[in-house]
Amino acid sequence: MKITKLSLYKVPPRWLFLRIETDEGISGWGEPVVEGRAETVKAAVEELSSLLIGRNPNDIEDLWQTMYRGGFYRGGPILMSAISGIEQALWDIKGKYYNIPVYEMLGGKARQKVKLYSWVGGDRPAEVAAAAIEKQQQGFQAIKMNASEEMNYIDDFSKVEAVIERVASIREALGKDFGIGVDFHGRIHKTMAKTLVKELEPFRPMFIEEPVLPENNEALRDIALHTTCPIATGERMYTRWGFKQLLQDGYVDIIQPDLSHTGGILEGKKIAAMAEAYDVAIAPHCPLGPMTLASSIHLDATTPNFIIQEQSLGIHYNEGMDILDYITNPEVFRYENGYVNIPDSPGLGIHINEEKVKEAAVIGHDWKNPIWRHEDGSIAEW
Repeated sequence: MKITKLSLYKVPPRWLFLRIETDEGISGWGEPVVEGRAETVKAAVEELSSLLIGRNPNDIEDLWQTMYRGGFYRGGPILMSAISGIEQALWDIKGKYYNIPVYEMLGGKARQKVKLYSWVGGDRPAEVAAAAIEKQQQGFQAIKMNASEEMNYIDDFSKVEAVIERVASIREALGKDFGIGVDFHGRIHKTMAKTLVKELEPFRPMFIEEPVLPENNEALRDIALHTTCPIATGERMYTRWGFKQLLQDGYVDIIQPDLSHTGGILEGKKIAAMAEAYDVAIAPHCPLGPMTLASSIHLDATTPNFIIQEQSLGIHYNEGMDILDYITNPEVFRYENGYVNIPDSPGLGIHINEEKVKEAAVIGHDWKNPIWRHEDGSIAEW
């Protein structure tokens, strides 16, 4: 079996889909994208295609090493997202070729179903208690919310109080055991993060996510000294080498690699195994489309230190088009009591609606994240 063709489709709301075809009529789908940089990743996939055409798609490890090590400059969001989507599609092909789901090729199930959380509140969090109640009524046992809007290096305490009030409203409404993930989104700098984590502690968040930007991970030491709340990070980190120092430092409790950014399914498995050796849990990041979610669920199924999965159905980014619009077997993502079953169909287990993908690609998108500014006009972290 040989790879014959790679086709890319930039589709709403902000995704890039990849189809890899073979000379035996088996094709696989992946999701190589950086949110806001879809065209750049598309170009990277096209550059890598010369390393793939004519090769056996079952040689996933060698193809990954060739794409990664075949260039003098390595890593980073663009290259690794291109490799990630290609790698997902290769696993999809391999599973279809051997007629087994991806999780069986990763060691088999370590659990029978996968726990999920849902987003509330949007970019500028508001009405979070009412939204969290709605999610609980839908069966979810946990939600995640953005902590704040813009926050400067040193900012008004009223902004801290606003965060606390939102989290407190959910805790009061839904009880002590409902999971509340509080995403700092890298918007908050070290000084304010130390204040916030201390003030949040009485409300027992499920985790505090990305309290500082990953380029400032050394600050996690100071933040960890101010709280017993679990600290999570990793969505903007790439490959096992990117996670190595973070795990060695020992100030993180949950890592959140994104399987469309960090290097794909097998790289996610290797990162998870590293984390397990440091007694750190994994909760993959996934505000993206159906291939990334399916890939994540297969990883979760086989990973002992997995705890909970992000998913984007109904997220504020997905205006106009959503995950289920691109698949013909929506039952694969049927959520019950906050869990989803593990797909048993060959490959990733999702059936892509190719006509819908092609129609949507005609529409395309040019999604960019917003540019935020502080009151004085200086740039703010989004």
